[in-house]
Amino acid sequence: MEEQDAPPNHHADYPGFAGVCGLLAALSMVVGRKSDAQLAARLSGLERGDVVVDVGCGPGAAVREAARRGAVAMGVDPAPVMLRVAKLLTRPSAEVQYLEGAAESIPLPEASASIAWSIATVHHWSDIDAGLRELRRVLLPGGRLVAMERRAQRGARGHESHGWTDAQATAFAGRCGDHGFTDVRVERTKIGRRSTISVVATAP
Repeated sequence: MEEQDAPPNHHADYPGFAGVCGLLAALSMVVGRKSDAQLAARLSGLERGDVVVDVGCGPGAAVREAARRGAVAMGVDPAPVMLRVAKLLTRPSAEVQYLEGAAESIPLPEASASIAWSIATVHHWSDIDAGLRELRRVLLPGGRLVAMERRAQRGARGHESHGWTDAQATAFAGRCGDHGFTDVRVERTKIGRRSTISVVATAP
C-alpha cells in the first residue's frame, strides 16, 4: 500500500494494552501528555461547564486537564489496565468518570457531550465510520470534535509511524464531512520539537 493511500486507522490491528506490558505503556503515557490536552482544550474552545468525552483516554491526562478547567470529564478506553491507572491518578470527583468502551461503542447516551477528544488514538480505531457515527451520536448539535495525532512523515516505521501523515489527516477530515460534520479543518501545531496534526470539526 502506498503511503498516500494508507487509511487514518492504519494501526487498527495493533495489539490491545493488557498485562504487564499494558501497565508499562500506561505509565509511559502519564508524563508529557499535558501539552496535548492543553492544545485539545484550545482547539475545541473548552469552557467551564462543558461536558467532555475523551475517547481512548489512556491513563487520563486529558481527562484531568479538562476537569481542572471546570468541565465535566469522561474518559473512555477499551483497556481495563489504562482505566485502573487513570483512576489511581485521578482525585475522586463527581465531575470525572472513567468508562470501558471504544470509539465504535461509546457507553454514553445520545447528545450527552459538548466536546469529544481523541488524542493519539484514531490510528488504532478498528472502524473509522463506526467511530464517527458514535461521536456524532453522543455529541450535542454544535458539539466540537478534536482528533489529534503525532504528525508522521511518509515512510516512517516503528513507533514513529504511530500518527498521521498529512494525507491521512486529510482523509480523516474528508470522512468527518461524509458523516455530516461541518466546519472541518486540519490544524498543524508545533509543541516543543514535536509536531502534531489535528482535525477539528463541529457536529450538525
